[in-house]
Amino acid sequence: MGTISSAFSIMSGALNADQEALNVVANNVANASTPGYTEETPDWQENQSIEINGVSYGQGVTETGATSQRNRVLETQLDQQQQLAASSSSRLTALDTLQALFTPDTGSTSSKAGDIGSDITSFFDSFSSLEANPTNNSDRQAVLSAAGTLSADISGAAASLNSQRSALDQEASGVTSQVNSLTTSIAQLNQQIQSTSPNADAGTLEDQRQEDISQLSQLVGINQITTEDNGLEITTTSGALLVSGSTSVQMTNGTVNGVTDFFVSNQDITAQLTTGGGSLGGYLTARDTDIPGALSSLDQLAYSISTSVNAQNNAGTDYDGNTGTTAAPLNIFNEPTTVAGSALNMSVVMTDPNQISAAGAGDGTGDSSNATALYDLGSKAIVNGQTATNYYSNFVSTLGSTVSGVETENTAQTAAVTQLQTQYDSLSSVNLNDEASAMSTLERSYQAASQVFTMLNTIMNSALNLGVETAVS
Repeated sequence: MGTISSAFSIMSGALNADQEALNVVANNVANASTPGYTEETPDWQENQSIEINGVSYGQGVTETGATSQRNRVLETQLDQQQQLAASSSSRLTALDTLQALFTPDTGSTSSKAGDIGSDITSFFDSFSSLEANPTNNSDRQAVLSAAGTLSADISGAAASLNSQRSALDQEASGVTSQVNSLTTSIAQLNQQIQSTSPNADAGTLEDQRQEDISQLSQLVGINQITTEDNGLEITTTSGALLVSGSTSVQMTNGTVNGVTDFFVSNQDITAQLTTGGGSLGGYLTARDTDIPGALSSLDQLAYSISTSVNAQNNAGTDYDGNTGTTAAPLNIFNEPTTVAGSALNMSVVMTDPNQISAAGAGDGTGDSSNATALYDLGSKAIVNGQTATNYYSNFVSTLGSTVSGVETENTAQTAAVTQLQTQYDSLSSVNLNDEASAMSTLERSYQAASQVFTMLNTIMNSALNLGVETAVS
Protein backbone atom coordinates (compact mmCIF):
# COMPACT_ATOMS: atom_id res chain seq x y z
CA MET A 1 0.00 0.00 0.00
CA GLY A 2 1.01 3.64 -0.44
CA THR A 3 2.79 5.49 2.37
CA ILE A 4 2.34 9.01 3.73
CA SER A 5 5.69 9.79 2.14
CA SER A 6 4.43 8.76 -1.31
CA ALA A 7 1.25 10.78 -0.77
CA PHE A 8 3.39 13.80 0.05
CA SER A 9 5.31 13.19 -3.18
CA ILE A 10 2.11 12.94 -5.24
CA MET A 11 0.69 16.16 -3.78
CA SER A 12 3.98 17.98 -4.17
CA GLY A 13 4.05 16.94 -7.84
CA ALA A 14 0.44 18.08 -8.24
CA LEU A 15 1.25 21.49 -6.80
CA ASN A 16 4.23 21.85 -9.14
CA ALA A 17 2.18 20.69 -12.14
CA ASP A 18 -0.67 23.11 -11.37
CA GLN A 19 1.80 25.95 -10.90
CA GLU A 20 3.44 25.23 -14.26
CA ALA A 21 0.04 25.05 -15.93
CA LEU A 22 -0.96 28.35 -14.34
CA ASN A 23 2.22 29.85 -15.74
CA VAL A 24 1.15 28.71 -19.23
CA VAL A 25 -2.27 30.34 -18.81
CA ALA A 26 -0.68 33.53 -17.47
CA ASN A 27 1.63 33.64 -20.48
CA ASN A 28 -1.39 33.27 -22.80
CA VAL A 29 -3.14 36.18 -21.11
CA ALA A 30 -0.01 38.34 -21.27
CA ASN A 31 0.34 37.67 -25.02
CA ALA A 32 -3.33 37.99 -25.94
CA SER A 33 -2.54 41.07 -28.07
CA THR A 34 0.83 39.94 -29.40
CA PRO A 35 0.69 39.66 -33.23
CA GLY A 36 1.11 36.07 -34.37
CA TYR A 37 1.02 34.57 -30.88
CA THR A 38 -0.59 31.12 -30.76
CA GLU A 39 -2.43 29.93 -27.68
CA GLU A 40 -0.59 27.29 -25.68
CA THR A 41 -2.13 24.52 -23.61
CA PRO A 42 -0.37 22.61 -20.81
CA ASP A 43 0.81 19.08 -21.54
CA TRP A 44 -0.06 16.62 -18.76
CA GLN A 45 1.58 13.24 -18.34
CA GLU A 46 0.50 10.61 -15.83
CA ASN A 47 3.44 9.38 -13.77
CA GLN A 48 4.25 5.72 -14.00
CA SER A 49 2.28 3.78 -11.37
CA ILE A 50 3.87 1.30 -8.96
CA GLU A 51 2.61 -2.15 -8.12
CA ILE A 52 2.62 -3.52 -4.55
CA ASN A 53 1.35 -7.02 -3.84
CA GLY A 54 -0.38 -7.09 -7.20
CA VAL A 55 -2.14 -3.76 -6.61
CA SER A 56 -1.30 -0.77 -8.88
CA TYR A 57 -0.97 2.62 -7.21
CA GLY A 58 -0.96 5.89 -9.19
CA GLN A 59 1.90 8.33 -8.71
CA GLY A 60 0.19 11.56 -9.76
CA VAL A 61 0.91 13.80 -12.73
CA THR A 62 3.68 15.87 -14.25
CA GLU A 63 3.28 18.99 -16.40
CA THR A 64 5.73 18.41 -19.25
CA GLY A 65 5.48 21.70 -21.09
CA ALA A 66 3.08 23.44 -23.44
CA THR A 67 1.84 22.86 -26.99
CA SER A 68 0.79 25.63 -29.35
CA GLN A 69 -2.70 25.19 -30.77
CA ARG A 70 -1.77 25.58 -34.42
CA ASN A 71 -3.23 24.02 -37.55
CA ARG A 72 -0.71 23.95 -40.40
CA VAL A 73 -3.38 23.26 -43.02
CA LEU A 74 -5.32 26.37 -41.98
CA GLU A 75 -2.10 28.40 -41.82
CA THR A 76 -1.19 27.41 -45.36
CA GLN A 77 -4.69 28.07 -46.69
CA LEU A 78 -4.73 31.48 -45.02
CA ASP A 79 -1.33 32.38 -46.47
CA GLN A 80 -2.41 31.34 -49.96
CA GLN A 81 -5.63 33.34 -49.77
CA GLN A 82 -3.81 36.37 -48.37
CA GLN A 83 -1.43 36.43 -51.30
CA LEU A 84 -4.35 36.39 -53.75
CA ALA A 85 -6.18 39.14 -51.88
CA ALA A 86 -3.03 41.27 -51.62
CA SER A 87 -2.44 40.96 -55.36
CA SER A 88 -5.96 41.99 -56.37
CA SER A 89 -5.94 44.78 -53.76
CA SER A 90 -2.74 46.43 -55.02
CA ARG A 91 -3.88 46.02 -58.64
CA LEU A 92 -7.31 47.49 -57.81
CA THR A 93 -5.72 50.54 -56.20
CA ALA A 94 -3.69 51.13 -59.36
CA LEU A 95 -6.72 50.58 -61.61
CA ASP A 96 -8.82 53.04 -59.60
CA THR A 97 -6.15 55.69 -60.14
CA LEU A 98 -5.97 54.80 -63.83
CA GLN A 99 -9.75 54.93 -64.29
CA ALA A 100 -9.95 58.32 -62.57
CA LEU A 101 -7.98 59.80 -65.47
CA PHE A 102 -10.84 59.02 -67.82
CA THR A 103 -13.82 59.80 -65.58
CA PRO A 104 -15.64 63.03 -66.54
CA ASP A 105 -16.31 65.56 -63.80
CA THR A 106 -20.12 65.46 -63.78
CA GLY A 107 -20.28 67.97 -60.94
CA SER A 108 -19.03 70.82 -63.13
CA THR A 109 -20.51 72.61 -66.11
CA SER A 110 -17.11 72.66 -67.78
CA SER A 111 -15.30 69.62 -69.05
CA LYS A 112 -12.81 68.02 -66.72
CA ALA A 113 -9.23 67.93 -67.87
CA GLY A 114 -8.94 64.50 -69.40
CA ASP A 115 -12.57 64.34 -70.60
CA ILE A 116 -11.34 63.12 -73.94
CA GLY A 117 -14.72 61.89 -75.16
CA SER A 118 -16.20 65.39 -74.98
CA ASP A 119 -13.02 66.81 -76.52
CA ILE A 120 -13.38 64.57 -79.59
CA THR A 121 -16.99 65.63 -80.08
CA SER A 122 -16.17 69.32 -79.60
CA PHE A 123 -13.26 69.14 -82.02
CA PHE A 124 -15.21 67.64 -84.92
CA ASP A 125 -18.23 69.84 -84.14
CA SER A 126 -16.00 72.89 -84.56
CA PHE A 127 -15.77 72.06 -88.28
CA SER A 128 -19.55 72.23 -88.49
CA SER A 129 -19.45 75.88 -87.41
CA LEU A 130 -16.64 76.54 -89.87
CA GLU A 131 -18.66 74.83 -92.58
CA ALA A 132 -21.35 77.47 -92.15
CA ASN A 133 -18.84 80.36 -92.09
CA PRO A 134 -15.68 79.22 -93.92
CA THR A 135 -14.14 82.72 -93.95
CA ASN A 136 -14.90 83.56 -90.31
CA ASN A 137 -11.67 83.97 -88.34
CA SER A 138 -13.33 83.27 -84.97
CA ASP A 139 -14.60 79.91 -86.22
CA ARG A 140 -11.13 79.09 -87.52
CA GLN A 141 -9.64 80.01 -84.13
CA ALA A 142 -12.26 77.80 -82.47
CA VAL A 143 -11.04 74.81 -84.50
CA LEU A 144 -7.45 75.33 -83.33
CA SER A 145 -8.63 75.87 -79.76
CA ALA A 146 -10.64 72.62 -79.81
CA ALA A 147 -7.68 70.81 -81.36
CA GLY A 148 -5.42 72.18 -78.63
CA THR A 149 -7.76 71.00 -75.87
CA LEU A 150 -8.05 67.53 -77.40
CA SER A 151 -4.31 67.09 -77.92
CA ALA A 152 -3.48 68.49 -74.47
CA ASP A 153 -5.89 66.12 -72.73
CA ILE A 154 -4.69 63.08 -74.67
CA SER A 155 -1.00 63.87 -74.13
CA GLY A 156 -1.72 64.80 -70.51
CA ALA A 157 -3.45 61.48 -69.91
CA ALA A 158 -0.50 59.65 -71.49
CA ALA A 159 1.94 61.59 -69.30
CA SER A 160 -0.13 60.74 -66.21
CA LEU A 161 -0.12 57.07 -67.17
CA ASN A 162 3.65 57.13 -67.56
CA SER A 163 3.98 58.81 -64.16
CA GLN A 164 1.71 56.23 -62.59
CA ARG A 165 3.76 53.46 -64.17
CA SER A 166 6.94 54.96 -62.75
CA ALA A 167 5.33 55.21 -59.31
CA LEU A 168 4.26 51.56 -59.49
CA ASP A 169 7.78 50.63 -60.55
CA GLN A 170 9.11 52.34 -57.43
CA GLU A 171 6.51 50.57 -55.25
CA ALA A 172 7.46 47.25 -56.79
CA SER A 173 11.20 47.75 -56.41
CA GLY A 174 10.71 48.64 -52.73
CA VAL A 175 9.21 45.20 -52.09
CA THR A 176 12.62 43.58 -52.62
CA SER A 177 14.14 44.81 -49.38
CA GLN A 178 11.04 43.75 -47.44
CA VAL A 179 11.17 40.26 -48.96
CA ASN A 180 14.88 39.89 -48.19
CA SER A 181 14.40 41.04 -44.60
CA LEU A 182 11.63 38.47 -44.04
CA THR A 183 13.43 35.57 -45.74
CA THR A 184 16.55 36.31 -43.67
CA SER A 185 14.46 36.24 -40.49
CA ILE A 186 12.73 32.99 -41.53
CA ALA A 187 16.10 31.34 -42.22
CA GLN A 188 17.40 32.38 -38.80
CA LEU A 189 14.28 31.09 -37.10
CA ASN A 190 14.58 27.85 -39.06
CA GLN A 191 18.06 27.39 -37.62
CA GLN A 192 16.88 28.06 -34.06
CA ILE A 193 13.89 25.76 -34.37
CA GLN A 194 15.88 22.94 -35.92
CA SER A 195 18.50 23.14 -33.18
CA THR A 196 16.16 23.50 -30.19
CA SER A 197 12.96 21.68 -31.17
CA PRO A 198 13.61 19.40 -34.15
CA ASN A 199 10.86 16.96 -33.18
CA ALA A 200 8.42 19.06 -31.18
CA ASP A 201 6.50 22.28 -31.20
CA ALA A 202 8.88 25.24 -30.88
CA GLY A 203 6.31 27.58 -29.34
CA THR A 204 7.02 31.27 -29.82
CA LEU A 205 9.80 30.57 -32.33
CA GLU A 206 7.26 28.95 -34.63
CA ASP A 207 4.86 31.82 -33.95
CA GLN A 208 7.50 34.30 -35.10
CA ARG A 209 8.30 32.22 -38.17
CA GLN A 210 4.65 31.91 -39.12
CA GLU A 211 4.13 35.66 -38.66
CA ASP A 212 7.05 36.31 -41.03
CA ILE A 213 5.64 33.83 -43.55
CA SER A 214 2.24 35.51 -43.34
CA GLN A 215 3.80 38.90 -44.08
CA LEU A 216 5.90 37.41 -46.88
CA SER A 217 2.84 35.85 -48.53
CA GLN A 218 1.23 39.28 -48.70
CA LEU A 219 4.25 40.57 -50.64
CA VAL A 220 4.91 37.70 -53.08
CA GLY A 221 3.29 34.39 -53.94
CA ILE A 222 5.04 31.56 -52.08
CA ASN A 223 4.97 27.82 -51.51
CA GLN A 224 6.00 26.12 -48.26
CA ILE A 225 7.70 22.74 -48.03
CA THR A 226 8.18 21.07 -44.62
CA THR A 227 11.68 19.63 -44.22
CA GLU A 228 13.34 17.45 -41.63
CA ASP A 229 13.97 18.69 -38.10
CA ASN A 230 10.86 20.92 -38.14
CA GLY A 231 12.29 23.21 -40.83
CA LEU A 232 10.64 24.91 -43.80
CA GLU A 233 11.70 25.56 -47.37
CA ILE A 234 10.15 28.60 -49.02
CA THR A 235 9.91 29.09 -52.78
CA THR A 236 7.99 31.45 -55.03
CA THR A 237 4.90 29.94 -56.63
CA SER A 238 7.00 29.33 -59.73
CA GLY A 239 9.63 27.43 -57.73
CA ALA A 240 12.41 29.99 -57.26
CA LEU A 241 14.12 29.20 -53.95
CA LEU A 242 13.93 31.91 -51.27
CA VAL A 243 14.69 29.98 -48.05
CA SER A 244 16.36 26.63 -47.54
CA GLY A 245 17.01 25.69 -43.94
CA SER A 246 19.22 28.35 -42.38
CA THR A 247 20.01 29.93 -45.76
CA SER A 248 18.05 32.73 -47.40
CA VAL A 249 18.46 33.47 -51.11
CA GLN A 250 18.37 37.22 -51.69
CA MET A 251 16.12 38.76 -54.34
CA THR A 252 17.77 41.48 -56.43
CA ASN A 253 16.60 44.26 -58.75
CA GLY A 254 17.81 45.30 -62.17
CA THR A 255 16.61 47.67 -64.89
CA VAL A 256 15.45 45.97 -68.08
CA ASN A 257 13.89 48.01 -70.90
CA GLY A 258 13.44 50.97 -68.58
CA VAL A 259 11.62 49.15 -65.76
CA THR A 260 12.62 47.15 -62.71
CA ASP A 261 12.97 43.40 -63.13
CA PHE A 262 13.47 40.92 -60.31
CA PHE A 263 16.08 38.21 -60.03
CA VAL A 264 16.79 35.20 -57.81
CA SER A 265 20.11 33.42 -58.31
CA ASN A 266 20.64 35.50 -61.49
CA GLN A 267 17.37 34.21 -62.96
CA ASP A 268 14.82 36.81 -64.08
CA ILE A 269 11.57 35.81 -62.36
CA THR A 270 9.56 38.98 -63.09
CA ALA A 271 6.99 37.23 -65.28
CA GLN A 272 6.45 34.51 -62.67
CA LEU A 273 6.07 37.06 -59.88
CA THR A 274 3.47 38.94 -61.93
CA THR A 275 1.11 35.97 -61.88
CA GLY A 276 2.27 34.57 -58.54
CA GLY A 277 0.22 36.72 -56.15
CA GLY A 278 1.08 39.09 -53.34
CA SER A 279 1.08 42.86 -53.60
CA LEU A 280 4.11 42.65 -55.91
CA GLY A 281 2.07 40.58 -58.38
CA GLY A 282 -0.63 43.25 -58.40
CA TYR A 283 1.88 46.07 -58.90
CA LEU A 284 3.53 44.23 -61.80
CA THR A 285 0.22 43.36 -63.46
CA ALA A 286 -0.84 47.01 -63.38
CA ARG A 287 2.61 48.21 -64.45
CA ASP A 288 3.18 45.73 -67.28
CA THR A 289 -0.35 44.98 -68.51
CA ASP A 290 -3.04 47.46 -67.45
CA ILE A 291 -1.19 50.74 -67.99
CA PRO A 292 0.56 49.69 -71.24
CA GLY A 293 -2.85 48.54 -72.52
CA ALA A 294 -4.37 51.95 -71.76
CA LEU A 295 -1.40 53.72 -73.34
CA SER A 296 -1.66 51.56 -76.43
CA SER A 297 -5.34 52.49 -76.83
CA LEU A 298 -4.58 56.20 -76.43
CA ASP A 299 -1.71 55.92 -78.91
CA GLN A 300 -4.00 54.37 -81.50
CA LEU A 301 -6.62 57.07 -80.92
CA ALA A 302 -4.10 59.91 -81.20
CA TYR A 303 -2.41 58.38 -84.26
CA SER A 304 -5.66 57.85 -86.14
CA ILE A 305 -7.11 61.30 -85.39
CA SER A 306 -3.84 63.10 -86.19
CA THR A 307 -3.14 61.30 -89.46
CA SER A 308 -6.75 61.38 -90.70
CA VAL A 309 -7.31 65.06 -89.91
CA ASN A 310 -3.93 66.07 -91.31
CA ALA A 311 -4.53 64.14 -94.54
CA GLN A 312 -7.96 65.68 -95.02
CA ASN A 313 -6.73 69.21 -94.30
CA ASN A 314 -3.91 68.75 -96.83
CA ALA A 315 -6.47 67.63 -99.41
CA GLY A 316 -8.24 71.01 -99.40
CA THR A 317 -7.40 74.65 -99.95
CA ASP A 318 -6.67 77.05 -97.11
CA TYR A 319 -7.84 80.66 -96.77
CA ASP A 320 -4.81 81.91 -98.72
CA GLY A 321 -5.42 79.51 -101.61
CA ASN A 322 -2.67 77.05 -100.66
CA THR A 323 -2.86 73.26 -100.80
CA GLY A 324 -0.66 71.13 -98.58
CA THR A 325 2.44 69.53 -100.06
CA THR A 326 5.11 67.19 -98.76
CA ALA A 327 7.51 70.11 -98.50
CA ALA A 328 4.96 72.47 -96.96
CA PRO A 329 2.20 70.42 -95.33
CA LEU A 330 -0.87 72.01 -93.81
CA ASN A 331 -0.91 69.82 -90.72
CA ILE A 332 -3.14 70.73 -87.79
CA PHE A 333 -1.47 68.14 -85.50
CA ASN A 334 2.14 67.01 -85.48
CA GLU A 335 2.35 64.06 -87.88
CA PRO A 336 3.20 60.84 -85.97
CA THR A 337 5.54 58.37 -87.63
CA THR A 338 4.56 55.38 -85.48
CA VAL A 339 1.55 54.48 -83.36
CA ALA A 340 3.65 54.00 -80.22
CA GLY A 341 4.15 57.31 -78.45
CA SER A 342 1.53 59.15 -80.51
CA ALA A 343 -0.59 60.07 -77.49
CA LEU A 344 2.25 61.51 -75.41
CA ASN A 345 3.58 63.50 -78.38
CA MET A 346 0.23 64.71 -79.72
CA SER A 347 0.16 68.48 -80.12
CA VAL A 348 -1.15 71.22 -82.39
CA VAL A 349 1.54 72.49 -84.77
CA MET A 350 -0.65 74.86 -86.78
CA THR A 351 -0.50 78.42 -85.48
CA ASP A 352 -2.15 80.32 -88.34
CA PRO A 353 -5.94 79.74 -88.54
CA ASN A 354 -5.82 80.74 -92.22
CA GLN A 355 -4.10 77.42 -92.94
CA ILE A 356 -7.26 75.47 -92.10
CA SER A 357 -8.45 74.12 -95.46
CA ALA A 358 -12.18 74.77 -95.41
CA ALA A 359 -12.42 74.85 -99.20
CA GLY A 360 -12.06 71.92 -101.54
CA ALA A 361 -8.93 71.57 -103.68
CA GLY A 362 -8.84 74.36 -106.23
CA ASP A 363 -12.02 76.00 -104.92
CA GLY A 364 -12.34 79.56 -103.72
CA THR A 365 -12.17 80.74 -100.12
CA GLY A 366 -15.94 80.86 -99.83
CA ASP A 367 -16.22 77.13 -100.43
CA SER A 368 -16.74 74.85 -97.41
CA SER A 369 -16.68 71.36 -98.92
CA ASN A 370 -13.46 70.36 -97.18
CA ALA A 371 -14.75 71.70 -93.85
CA THR A 372 -17.69 69.34 -94.39
CA ALA A 373 -15.27 66.48 -95.09
CA LEU A 374 -13.33 67.29 -91.90
CA TYR A 375 -16.57 67.34 -89.91
CA ASP A 376 -17.60 64.00 -91.46
CA LEU A 377 -14.42 62.39 -90.11
CA GLY A 378 -16.13 62.44 -86.72
CA SER A 379 -18.68 59.91 -87.97
CA LYS A 380 -16.30 57.78 -90.02
CA ALA A 381 -14.50 54.62 -88.89
CA ILE A 382 -11.02 56.13 -88.67
CA VAL A 383 -9.79 54.26 -85.57
CA ASN A 384 -9.48 50.49 -85.97
CA GLY A 385 -12.79 50.25 -87.80
CA GLN A 386 -14.65 52.51 -85.37
CA THR A 387 -15.43 56.19 -85.08
CA ALA A 388 -13.12 58.06 -82.76
CA THR A 389 -15.96 58.64 -80.29
CA ASN A 390 -17.02 54.98 -80.26
CA TYR A 391 -13.44 53.77 -79.99
CA TYR A 392 -12.80 55.93 -76.94
CA SER A 393 -16.15 55.01 -75.40
CA ASN A 394 -15.40 51.30 -75.82
CA PHE A 395 -11.96 51.81 -74.31
CA VAL A 396 -13.44 53.49 -71.22
CA SER A 397 -16.15 50.81 -70.99
CA THR A 398 -13.58 47.99 -71.20
CA LEU A 399 -11.47 49.66 -68.54
CA GLY A 400 -14.53 49.96 -66.31
CA SER A 401 -15.31 46.28 -66.79
CA THR A 402 -11.75 45.37 -65.84
CA VAL A 403 -11.94 47.48 -62.68
CA SER A 404 -15.31 45.98 -61.78
CA GLY A 405 -14.00 42.45 -62.31
CA VAL A 406 -10.94 42.99 -60.13
CA GLU A 407 -13.10 44.67 -57.49
CA THR A 408 -15.45 41.67 -57.40
CA GLU A 409 -12.47 39.33 -57.24
CA ASN A 410 -10.91 41.28 -54.38
CA THR A 411 -14.17 41.36 -52.43
CA ALA A 412 -14.51 37.58 -52.67
CA GLN A 413 -10.87 36.99 -51.75
CA THR A 414 -11.01 39.37 -48.80
CA ALA A 415 -14.13 37.61 -47.54
CA ALA A 416 -12.32 34.27 -47.84
CA VAL A 417 -9.38 35.68 -45.84
CA THR A 418 -11.77 36.89 -43.16
CA GLN A 419 -13.48 33.49 -42.98
CA LEU A 420 -10.19 31.60 -42.74
CA GLN A 421 -8.83 34.06 -40.19
CA THR A 422 -11.94 33.54 -38.07
CA GLN A 423 -11.50 29.77 -38.22
CA TYR A 424 -7.83 30.07 -37.38
CA ASP A 425 -8.46 32.48 -34.50
CA SER A 426 -11.10 30.22 -33.00
CA LEU A 427 -8.47 27.51 -32.72
CA SER A 428 -5.24 29.40 -32.18
CA SER A 429 -5.82 32.86 -30.77
CA VAL A 430 -6.11 33.59 -27.06
CA ASN A 431 -9.68 33.71 -25.78
CA LEU A 432 -9.62 35.53 -22.45
CA ASN A 433 -12.89 33.91 -21.33
CA ASP A 434 -11.42 30.46 -21.92
CA GLU A 435 -8.22 31.45 -20.14
CA ALA A 436 -10.22 32.73 -17.15
CA SER A 437 -12.09 29.42 -16.99
CA ALA A 438 -8.84 27.42 -17.23
CA MET A 439 -7.25 29.57 -14.54
CA SER A 440 -10.22 29.05 -12.23
CA THR A 441 -10.03 25.27 -12.70
CA LEU A 442 -6.29 25.19 -12.07
CA GLU A 443 -6.62 27.39 -8.99
CA ARG A 444 -9.19 25.00 -7.53
CA SER A 445 -6.93 22.07 -8.35
CA TYR A 446 -4.01 23.86 -6.68
CA GLN A 447 -6.13 24.65 -3.61
CA ALA A 448 -7.30 21.03 -3.40
CA ALA A 449 -3.72 19.75 -3.59
CA SER A 450 -2.71 22.29 -0.95
CA GLN A 451 -5.56 21.14 1.30
CA VAL A 452 -4.55 17.49 0.95
CA PHE A 453 -0.95 18.48 1.63
CA THR A 454 -2.09 20.24 4.85
CA MET A 455 -4.11 17.20 5.89
CA LEU A 456 -1.13 14.92 5.32
CA ASN A 457 1.03 17.26 7.35
CA THR A 458 -1.48 17.11 10.20
CA ILE A 459 -1.63 13.33 10.06
CA MET A 460 2.14 13.16 10.12
CA ASN A 461 2.21 15.39 13.19
CA SER A 462 -0.29 13.09 14.93
CA ALA A 463 1.85 10.11 14.09
CA LEU A 464 4.92 11.78 15.48
CA ASN A 465 3.11 12.80 18.72
CA LEU A 466 1.86 9.34 19.71
CA GLY A 467 -0.99 9.41 22.17
CA VAL A 468 -1.73 13.07 21.53
CA GLU A 469 -4.84 13.70 19.48
CA THR A 470 -4.35 16.18 16.64
CA ALA A 471 -7.26 17.86 14.84
CA VAL A 472 -7.40 17.76 11.08
CA SER A 473 -8.78 20.95 9.59
